[in-house]
Amino acid sequence: MLEVQNLTKSYGSKVAVDDLSFTVHDGDIFGFIGSNGAGKTTTIKAIAGIHSFNSGEILINGLSIRTQPLECKKIMAYIPDNPDIYEFMTGQRYINFVANIFGVSQKRRLRLTKKYSDGLELTDALASPISSYSHGMKQKLTLIAALVHQPKLLLLDEPFVGLDPRAAYTLKEYMHELTALGSAIFFSSHGLEVVQKLCNRIAIIQNGRLVECGETEEITGKKSLEDVFLELTEDESSPDAAAAGAEGGLQ
Repeated sequence: MLEVQNLTKSYGSKVAVDDLSFTVHDGDIFGFIGSNGAGKTTTIKAIAGIHSFNSGEILINGLSIRTQPLECKKIMAYIPDNPDIYEFMTGQRYINFVANIFGVSQKRRLRLTKKYSDGLELTDALASPISSYSHGMKQKLTLIAALVHQPKLLLLDEPFVGLDPRAAYTLKEYMHELTALGSAIFFSSHGLEVVQKLCNRIAIIQNGRLVECGETEEITGKKSLEDVFLELTEDESSPDAAAAGAEGGLQ
């Protein structure tokens, strides 16, 4: 579903992503982890078609995000860690706005909106303006809008931040439902325990470079993902690495 091939992205002299390659298959829940400044958000935004990149290729279902961005975006959804959505709209109007863009039928959007808004306990707030929503409510709304068009590739940047425990549990259930239909989910998170339990495959990056990628159970063995992560990225605690991570505040 997703192929990242030798991706490189620089900001001036700062190389944020350095010759990065990995593959996400249909049905995967793929965890993407790294320290602050490792290049996670830059990579996700490149996959989503928001950031250009210096070299390499990104293929989504065989289509190039560089040369066929519209075709790629028709089959995916991206939810950032801090949703920036139209606050003058009501929640329902926003869902309809997204559903119209993706050509979701009226019957299907009504059914799926009810399912997901009931499950995430947002139904009663859909008639209210988004400007009155908390961060967690905005996060729920963007999840509902994304799930209503059931993307083939779902990109999530820290999806559990701001969600209450019940909503976080429900989202995990919806993620499993989506991948059971053949879609793939690619998400970054600092919650390593959640990643280890939820993801069948993971990738770890450090200073923009891939340090590990594969089946979760094969990478962790009998260890926790936290222990493995700390072992693989231990040199980030050096003064030179800390200075590089601080430069530019890149993620």
